[in-house]
Amino acid sequence: MTPRFYDPARVADLYLERAALVADEAVALRQRGAVTPSASDKVRIAAFGIDCQVGFCTPGASLFVPGAVEDTRRTIEWLYANLGKITAIHFSLDTHRVFQIFHPAWWIDEEGRHPAPFTNISHADVRAGKWKPIAHPAECLEYVKKLEASGKYVLTIWPFHTLLGGLSHALVPALMEAAMFHAIARQSQTHFETKGTHAMTENYSVMSPEVRELGGKTVGTFNAAFYKMLMEYDRIYVFGQAKSHCVLSTLNDLKEHILSTDPRLADKVVILTDATSPVPPPPIDPLPASLDFPAIAERGMKELEAAGMHLSTTAAPL
Repeated sequence: MTPRFYDPARVADLYLERAALVADEAVALRQRGAVTPSASDKVRIAAFGIDCQVGFCTPGASLFVPGAVEDTRRTIEWLYANLGKITAIHFSLDTHRVFQIFHPAWWIDEEGRHPAPFTNISHADVRAGKWKPIAHPAECLEYVKKLEASGKYVLTIWPFHTLLGGLSHALVPALMEAAMFHAIARQSQTHFETKGTHAMTENYSVMSPEVRELGGKTVGTFNAAFYKMLMEYDRIYVFGQAKSHCVLSTLNDLKEHILSTDPRLADKVVILTDATSPVPPPPIDPLPASLDFPAIAERGMKELEAAGMHLSTTAAPL
């Protein structure tokens, strides 16, 4: 059911989504009886795209993930090929502002300079005054301490990315058109779930922030409403960026909640391994295991599979 307006050569391009053109072709498809409304689906299938945004998927973006263009192309063609079977499409959107704890503008050194992107800021650094926050010093010290105690990450300063109101926040245009086409053809509203808006915590996973409480105040909780929304489907196909970070963190949160409540639900989750790529490792020799992101991603996928989730590809039948 690939529409005439789709051009695989334009998946990496930035352009205004052609809403009227997409809608006309979707309506024509529905009127021909080629698809039925998703409300009639006997088996309810969700497509769940994690952070499929310009900021990660378009060459030249500050956090472009190598491989993301090809991942997006395969995803779009998978959506078109399975249009009549996919009940609904859900997207998470990484959503930030300039002043957040993981952006350069939040920190200064003794000479008033901001940290370069990809700088790691440790609890020891903050305690010693090597890096000072522009606001909330006590909470920032508590944050880096709790983050390191979790054993998952040290605070990383990321380039400014997916800024609310900016182009890098948007869904990749060709994918946005695919979502629109599905929505109108199958009369199924696309759902967007934002994450990462709180200034005082990282939010790799759409299900929960890295730290949930600072200074005795809640900065985030487990996203129970979105979890419930996903688990109402018979199957959930997962794709997006990056395999080593936001995709893996989201799936790990899903896994932990599933295993603590109803382990049988893991069987619903299918990871499209050819529609997600890891962040490349930094050019460090020797490379610490904590920064070997491709290896972390592959190990994480095997652990998810061992927990009952499924690894598949966009070429496999639904």
